Amino acid sequence: MAQFLDLPIELLPHIFSYVLKPNWLSNVCLVNKIFNDAAIPRLYYKVTVFSWHKDVKTRVVQLFATLANCPRLARLVHHLEIRDFAKNLIFSADERAKLVFVDVLRGLKNCINLRCCTWTRDGSLTSEILEALLCGGSSSFEGQPEPKLLTARPLVNCKLRALEINGHDEGLYDRNLLLGFVGLERISLIMPTASVASLLPSWTLLNRARLRSLTLICKASAVVTDELMISLGPTLDHLEDFHLAGCARVTHQGILAVLAGNIRGIVELRLEGLAPRFDMSEFSRRSTATGAMKRLRSITLTVCQQSQPLSSWFDDVLVLLAPAPLEVFQIYSLNTFANTPATDNFCRAIVSAHGDRLVRFAVHRTWIGLDVITDICERCVKLEELYIVVPPTQLGSLGPALARGKKLRNVHVNYPLEAVANAGTVFIPSDIVSIVDQCSPTLVQIGCNTRVWRVTNDVHVAEDGSLTVSRVLSPYDSPDIPEAFLVVRT
Repeated sequence: MAQFLDLPIELLPHIFSYVLKPNWLSNVCLVNKIFNDAAIPRLYYKVTVFSWHKDVKTRVVQLFATLANCPRLARLVHHLEIRDFAKNLIFSADERAKLVFVDVLRGLKNCINLRCCTWTRDGSLTSEILEALLCGGSSSFEGQPEPKLLTARPLVNCKLRALEINGHDEGLYDRNLLLGFVGLERISLIMPTASVASLLPSWTLLNRARLRSLTLICKASAVVTDELMISLGPTLDHLEDFHLAGCARVTHQGILAVLAGNIRGIVELRLEGLAPRFDMSEFSRRSTATGAMKRLRSITLTVCQQSQPLSSWFDDVLVLLAPAPLEVFQIYSLNTFANTPATDNFCRAIVSAHGDRLVRFAVHRTWIGLDVITDICERCVKLEELYIVVPPTQLGSLGPALARGKKLRNVHVNYPLEAVANAGTVFIPSDIVSIVDQCSPTLVQIGCNTRVWRVTNDVHVAEDGSLTVSRVLSPYDSPDIPEAFLVVRT
């Protein structure tokens, strides 16, 4: 009988790819030298720091001490995601804090193979950090002594492919350092100031040949405007993924300006919380005339009932999406409203037009009827992900509707906000298990409100040797944020 030790060593990295949590991988590294050699590259390939991590402040200090003092390990880091960082390390006069910050800079410079960097904590990004990132990705420094942060020549990083940062530069970093990041395929700015926003056309021009994705996330910002979109348009001709959220001064005119010069055709478009005077009718008409949606596979939209009659807005969206080979459809309301015939009819129309291709269907902050959910699951033959709002009273009736989805993998159910606000409204895990038992065996993840579970099989061996399999809810153990919590911004 074959033993585990009989497996070729070359298979170990593939086996370890199924070990999800970093602390599990670190335990694998302790088994022996062979396991260590196979698991270490995966352990350090993607390094993430989130605010909800246990002892996150200590973890950041230990992480950068390791990257600073072990260049061999730092070279393994390809994806660095820092979403929490102690700002006192930057501004403190304490000598110990200063030494820790030196480790941060040294560690970043040692990450010479970094391809994706996320640094989003407001007030934590400085010129020194940007300079360290520029040094780390500068090919001219490879194999040479450690570079100094201050240099007479402008620093340029040609290796980084994705950069997501906080756009608050005032008193923190020199915005012109951003011009050193060239060759980027993805740029994401969160809450950019007016000075950073004004630099964006020059920055995207430097990255024009490679840039495929641009994200601007604001909070009713007045600095991201139609005028900025018009100036960006000529530099985004290869753009495939365009995402605006909370840019309350951007209308259909600005989006049309970006799409007008696009020679490749937009593939993913996410327009969330834009100007109330956004004219969907005009946007739909002009986009259809220019063929701007002919490659569109993913759309995320928000609807505000006050902007125009809901039924008219739905009709305009249907026209907009008619030429698109749509695979992902996501929509949610800025103003919570209950189930309406217009919403149900709209969802049915989307299914009629695109059901044979759709793999994800999401309707947030408004609920649709159980008969519509049944229709979605039945006619969207490739559907894998479904995100819906269901009143608590209908949760027990959801199973038969979901049973029609033969390829469903992920399902997430939210209650209407008014029901969530009711402290007496809770879900019973046994109800979720009942739903799972009625779903396709392809289902691997299910969630309700703020809870998410993995769906696993529990095999029981009877005394006579027969096997019975039951489906159970297991804790969600992936280090990544569940998709259900990424698609809605309020």
